[in-house]
Amino acid sequence: MGCRTSLSSWQFLEAHARQMRQRHLNELFGEDASRFEHFSIQLPRLLLDYSKNLITRETIAGLVQLAREADVEAWREKMFAGERINRTEERAVLHVALRNRADEEMYLGEQNISAEIKQELVRIEHFVKQVRGGDWKGYSGKHITDVVCLGVGGSNLGPQMVTDALKSFGDHRVRVHYVSNVDGTQIAATLSPLNPEQVLFVVASKTFTTTETMTNANTALKWLVASAGNRAAVSQHFVAVTANSLKAAEFGILPENIFQMWDWVGGRFSLWSAIGLPIALFLGFENFTKLLDGAFEMDNHFRYTPLERNAPVILALISLWNTTFLGAQSQAILPYDQALHRFSAYMQQAEMESNGKSVAWDGREVSYQTVPLIWGQLGIDGQHAFYQYLHQGKTIVPADFIGSVEGSTELQKHHDILIANFFAQTQALMTGVDEQRIRHELRLKGNSEEDIERLVAHKVHKGNRPTNTLLLNRIDPLSLGNLIALYEHKIFVQGVILQICSFDQWGVELGKELAVKIQSALTLEGDEEEHDSSTANLIRHYRRMRQQRGR
Repeated sequence: MGCRTSLSSWQFLEAHARQMRQRHLNELFGEDASRFEHFSIQLPRLLLDYSKNLITRETIAGLVQLAREADVEAWREKMFAGERINRTEERAVLHVALRNRADEEMYLGEQNISAEIKQELVRIEHFVKQVRGGDWKGYSGKHITDVVCLGVGGSNLGPQMVTDALKSFGDHRVRVHYVSNVDGTQIAATLSPLNPEQVLFVVASKTFTTTETMTNANTALKWLVASAGNRAAVSQHFVAVTANSLKAAEFGILPENIFQMWDWVGGRFSLWSAIGLPIALFLGFENFTKLLDGAFEMDNHFRYTPLERNAPVILALISLWNTTFLGAQSQAILPYDQALHRFSAYMQQAEMESNGKSVAWDGREVSYQTVPLIWGQLGIDGQHAFYQYLHQGKTIVPADFIGSVEGSTELQKHHDILIANFFAQTQALMTGVDEQRIRHELRLKGNSEEDIERLVAHKVHKGNRPTNTLLLNRIDPLSLGNLIALYEHKIFVQGVILQICSFDQWGVELGKELAVKIQSALTLEGDEEEHDSSTANLIRHYRRMRQQRGR
């Protein structure tokens, strides 16, 4: 298996990057007034404008050639065909099958999994209608008013992001709460105002052994039993989403209340499955299926559109260009819509857990930068926090700006002001402001030459900071499905080109293993000796301080 750096397109892009580092976006726009037309993609529900990147048509041609030489198209078909492209775990990667809204059959080996998925969707629909319609009763005969979702990582971030984003589409028949932190403060604060007689717990864990989730599940169980007076209430107040039905049954959850997860769905790509149960409970099953419809639309665009007009492919190639070839170390995701306030955190997990690796498919260490650090928050809040760094810091941070033409809540001119800030920031990051203009403006304001000399260097903005603009028509289940699937496929394409195993997470597993060992040492003296001196002394200090306080 050849290293990507030996490809002719890679070598061209390395040389081309050295040339492009000497250019400025202002020059490029001055030379080509039609950049927006050349470097934007209009889809039915969103617009991608990538013209404010340090690229030319030659750059895009080189990047698309790299994608072809890396066999992106062939790997794309392998994923949709159910081949075991999760190499280290010998699994297929078929989250796309979960939202296959056509009659097309999808296979895992010889098995047609489409029928199994449809059957699970029927079960979800029936369950959701029972709970939302008031037919599902708690142990005292009262209907369910609150759903508490116990999960962590992919079992939590996706559903919570979606329910927050689509809050305006919910009818509030049930309230949905999320508990992911093993810190007891979160679950205690969540349960405190709730009535145990009317709470339904959704325990989401692929293995049903995840320490954080099961610790919270056992705490929830004790809270319920203390109210009900017996453990039999579990059958009316707990459901599970898991691949380990045996463990869920041991917990006391009835078989008919266990929803299926499959080993060919990674946690961070699982909200389309029964992991999305909280979404359906909050929004209704019809809106949940619209979310699937939106993702399916993007799947079809990704699967059948030529690379040079393919939004996920272009988004991946631009990220690769900025990171691997131009040397950016991080990338910001900056939503300008309150509905998307958790989107940056969600994408942080999706991209960094997938491609935050340094070993290629064949086990050798790669010689190039892989995934950037992903970070960000709501754009308006960021403007008054870290945008100073984006504009004038020593490090150039490419950014994805995401907004919508139609706001979730239309209040007078609020949305126009929001979008004016959005567009202004991408323009300012690109153009900057030079010394000559600053001197002119300061003179117009009546500043003395002495004051001008004192201030001018501080007010210079070099610009040339790359951004993508993603403008949705509005935030609704269909467009949100589009947006999430767009980024999922972007991550897939990055992984293929970088030769990264995108669908495992061994870095996560190491910390979990060590935590289990340390947990026993926190209470048993002597067990700390197998750890390094720093960790061992931290354990001793913690244990001593707890003992002094009688804990």
